[in-house]
Amino acid sequence: MKTMNCRQLGGACEKQFHADTFEEMAELSKQHGMEMYRRQDAAHLQAMQKMQALMQDPEAMNRWFEAKRQAFEALPES
Repeated sequence: MKTMNCRQLGGACEKQFHADTFEEMAELSKQHGMEMYRRQDAAHLQAMQKMQALMQDPEAMNRWFEAKRQAFEALPES
């Protein structure tokens, strides 16, 4: 099991997520983002705007995603 926080995954807070795989970690982050969107949390909305801009360039998005995957893989087991 590894631990990352929202900010490490492109978000806006220190909420921690725990997962065995990067795909699980990404899903936990996505669920958190959806909750923050429902709450209209300003900091998270700003982070989402940055992600939407990044998604306009598929190559840049793939590089970002792979960098996050590598960061996850490099983490120690918690």
